[in-house]
Amino acid sequence: MPHTFQAKIYQTGINWAVDVPEEITTQLLKQKGYIKIKGQINGFDFTQTLVPVKNAPYRLFVNFIMMKGGKTAVGEIADFAIEQDTIAEDKRYPMPDLLAIALRENDLETAFESLTASRKKDILKYLFYVKTDETMLKNIAKVIAQLKDKSKDVRVP
Repeated sequence: MPHTFQAKIYQTGINWAVDVPEEITTQLLKQKGYIKIKGQINGFDFTQTLVPVKNAPYRLFVNFIMMKGGKTAVGEIADFAIEQDTIAEDKRYPMPDLLAIALRENDLETAFESLTASRKKDILKYLFYVKTDETMLKNIAKVIAQLKDKSKDVRVP
């Protein structure tokens, strides 16, 4: 169930942010101090991370896309609804079938799995947003070639 609150958007350095009420953040699970959330600003969906601030409430940074989608601006009060984001990061970008097949056919599944979690996520995230099969196949071929060469720095595009 989402927690709702209103907050005035302010500028801190070059960033825009709001302070999240402590009665909300105490109910959310923290990972290394940070809180992964999904929510809405004036009805506009977003996924973000609450950041701890020394001797202050958790901070929610509000980016340009959130501002525009939520039809709000610095100095205005916005309506927020937030809840814990329970989707694991590696589930957000599923492995494309074409990549899984190519890895299996080239016996490179173990090599792909041995990449760091962040490198795998970067590759899967990039492939997740590819629109055409032609581009997908071209980038999968790059990944396969790099894995065959035992490259330490496998990446796309």
